[in-house]
Amino acid sequence: MKTASERYAALVRLVESRTVTRVTPPLLLPAAPFFDLAGEEFGRQLLLTTANNGIEYCLRPDFTLPIAKTYLEDGLIGVPAAYTYLGTIFRQQNGQPVEYEQAGLELLGHADAGQALDQVLTFARWALAIYDVTAPSIRLGGVGLFEAFLEAAEVPPAWRARIRHRFGHPEALQRLMERLATPGDVITGHAPDGRETVIEIVTDAMLSAGLSLIGSRTPEEIADRYLEKQALDAARIPERTVELLQDYLSVAESAQSALDRIGAMCRAHGVDFEAPLFQVRNHAAALAALSPNADVIFDASFSPRLDYYTGIVFEMTGEEGDILASGGEYDRLLTRLGAPRHITASGCALWVDRLEREATR
Repeated sequence: MKTASERYAALVRLVESRTVTRVTPPLLLPAAPFFDLAGEEFGRQLLLTTANNGIEYCLRPDFTLPIAKTYLEDGLIGVPAAYTYLGTIFRQQNGQPVEYEQAGLELLGHADAGQALDQVLTFARWALAIYDVTAPSIRLGGVGLFEAFLEAAEVPPAWRARIRHRFGHPEALQRLMERLATPGDVITGHAPDGRETVIEIVTDAMLSAGLSLIGSRTPEEIADRYLEKQALDAARIPERTVELLQDYLSVAESAQSALDRIGAMCRAHGVDFEAPLFQVRNHAAALAALSPNADVIFDASFSPRLDYYTGIVFEMTGEEGDILASGGEYDRLLTRLGAPRHITASGCALWVDRLEREATR
């Protein structure tokens, strides 16, 4: 059995391999991009300080955002890049400052997005293997797949945005689905009236802005003082479509079975969905081959709460349910940072302390 120092040395070799560039973003970073792009909920975890000029900074809470920002600032748009990292991040937990060690891989600007994601998944599995984690539980989700599903199911565009904003927020999404499924209580294109309708509008606005639903003021509290009347530019969603949405979001089982089930339910509703499912099937099969002992499931309702994720997302967990690795495709981040055109991006983060605990169980 390897010692802790031997495991750590092997991880260092992985992040310093010849095919990647190891980078170390500054410990002190401007806080504004994290608030703008990761939202208030993530912002509550930042350790903040203010400079004499009034600019707010934070101790490095994450590697992905500063790496992506530097890629753009260095003028590398269109150039494939592979960055790795290994270092400390700083966050608040229960009001106390905490430090975590993270490692990871970020692939930016690669022409073949599917191949890049497979490389990220392989990197994560190699890292887990260093710590003798050979049978993790792997949960896959499809952000892009869900967006494609909303379009294929002919959900009106205005409703797609409202539903998409709740994806990754189970309680808010479930509440909206229940309202849509209740005859006579479906929000139509008329001006909102009644407290429940206003609550939905406030919830949508908060999620669109990246604000937490568990902050100092809840959507219900804001709704009591919500004065503006706003008409929804959307038609009623047919009951059959609502039923299809609910069936889709309920899928959470072994990847092959889950994707077959989604394909079958779409065909039953007259929706051709095989093309969007194809890529997810390929990545699920690659994961199964890479980790024959792993439990790979596809959870149709799974999504990180960061809305810059765009494609397949994943989590790898250990025996006690701790998340050891997570990541996926996040093409929207580069655009939101100011990229003038679409840039592919895939990456993962590894929780080194958790991996070490897993190795010594």
